[in-house]
Amino acid sequence: MEKRIWHQHYESGVSVELEFLDRTLIDFLNDSASTYPTRPAVTFLNRTLNYRQLKDEVDRLATALAGLGVKKDSKVAIQLPNLPQTVIAYFAVLRLGAQTVMTNPLYTAREVVHQWNDSGVSVAIVLDSLFEQRLKGVRSELGVDHFVVASMSEYLRFPLNFLVPMKLKKAKPPLTANVAIEKGVHRFRKLIASTRPAVPEVSIGMDDVATLQYTGGTTGVSKGAMLTHRNLSYNVQQVAAWDTQAVPGREVVMGALPFFHIYGLTVSMAMSVHLGGHLILAPNPRDTKMIIKLLVKHKVTTFPAVPAMYAAVNDFPGVDELDLSNIRVCNSGSAPLPVDSLQRFEELTGAKITEGFGLTETSPVTHSNPLLGKRKIGSIGVPLSNTDARIVDLEDGTTDVPTGEKGELILKGPQIMKGYWQNEEATGESIVGGWFRTGDIAVMDEDGFFFIVGRKKDMILVSGYNVYPDEIDRVLAAHPAVLESATIGIPDEKRGETVKSFVVLVGGGVAEEDELVAHCRESLAAYKVPRSIEFRESLPKSTVLKILRRELREEEIKKMEAEGRVGGARK
Repeated sequence: MEKRIWHQHYESGVSVELEFLDRTLIDFLNDSASTYPTRPAVTFLNRTLNYRQLKDEVDRLATALAGLGVKKDSKVAIQLPNLPQTVIAYFAVLRLGAQTVMTNPLYTAREVVHQWNDSGVSVAIVLDSLFEQRLKGVRSELGVDHFVVASMSEYLRFPLNFLVPMKLKKAKPPLTANVAIEKGVHRFRKLIASTRPAVPEVSIGMDDVATLQYTGGTTGVSKGAMLTHRNLSYNVQQVAAWDTQAVPGREVVMGALPFFHIYGLTVSMAMSVHLGGHLILAPNPRDTKMIIKLLVKHKVTTFPAVPAMYAAVNDFPGVDELDLSNIRVCNSGSAPLPVDSLQRFEELTGAKITEGFGLTETSPVTHSNPLLGKRKIGSIGVPLSNTDARIVDLEDGTTDVPTGEKGELILKGPQIMKGYWQNEEATGESIVGGWFRTGDIAVMDEDGFFFIVGRKKDMILVSGYNVYPDEIDRVLAAHPAVLESATIGIPDEKRGETVKSFVVLVGGGVAEEDELVAHCRESLAAYKVPRSIEFRESLPKSTVLKILRRELREEEIKKMEAEGRVGGARK
């Protein structure tokens, strides 16, 4: 690989160009089961499966799925929170050379119908309550031959296997259900228990598609990124090589990031299995109390998370009295991490948070700050091994811009998807000349560190000037009273668009709109300063706690229409 300026910041022991092992994620499981058969693989509350047991469950389910007609290239949906069944199901599907379609449990029936029909799902592995509440009524629209229903409590030991269902039934809506077993409907645990492992031999190539990972759909219609065994395996190896201090067979990994999202799937679940690690499952990423309890109880060493999760730990009552010193390394992605959140968490734990960057289409990790070497807080770091990056002109998409200037981030590397499922037009627009166009606006500094400024689709055009919401939100986050913020552009008759920010204050924090506007004026050009600031108790977020600016913009436009305003002016 051609020498790049950022290579000087690689730590000792991290190669510019890795010699990848052509091992699939299934090979990683088999390797760990062979090397660490009695080591804990997965823990959910009071139940732990070691690697030998995990492999046996995977082989049994793979055999059962084959009996239901799953074969190479079949599409199998998995719609579960982070449970043992999620891990088992994912590897069982790959074991057959089939393709997983990871589906958000919070999706509405309409969203599920789109995703499963688009991908051609024939078998779906789902939570029992989801089947009863959302899927049962639309079975005729889905074209799914078999549903395998899982219960949140079926892998628990006494007494939780009795106590948890009672609690789940009281939730609103209930998180468990008594599903009637009929033609095409099977119980997960019973299916495994009644099946002897006899998995058909299947030839799986590194360039075969392993997962159809649908984009979040936060900026439009969700598309299925075709991630191959090579994409996923090589990205796991890239991230593993970045952490030179990781000890195979000894790491304890927090599994709070949802596995239906590519960040949690790769950096938590697949990474843990690759390292022979102990994966601690937390089904609800918003349940800070449970996450902290698990971090302490299991002496977690690796904690991949998003900024909102670190902030929630920081603010949890009594956290200063707890021992979180076993946490060694933390990865942060999906959104900018406020400096004070980073510093507070690192003081609490003694760990180091490395901010990074990735996308669904890149399996996902492309950038990270070095773990032990030079770090630039606020940056996404430098490209990983075997990854190239450029900043190109926003208009032509090909001309490199000078260092320090804004442009679109484009990428090349083995983790880049094969393309979008059944969408050659979108594939051709995204992958040009072997380079993936991210749609993110970024800057590379003189040291080769990259900074994300915003999304092209989020960019605000104020009187002909480009305004990037992330830049404004970083400035707002630096104010001591601000917990988080989201900035959008709203239609304006005179300016084209005008800047509005939504702000959530720190608990007990006090700030006035004029004060925050004045704070912004100290760091931003006049046209970038928010024309209005609205205080909120919370901001709309995705299931991986990513702020959804699109929802705020849609809300504002509806409000303007209801008030008879067009382009910011009253009719």
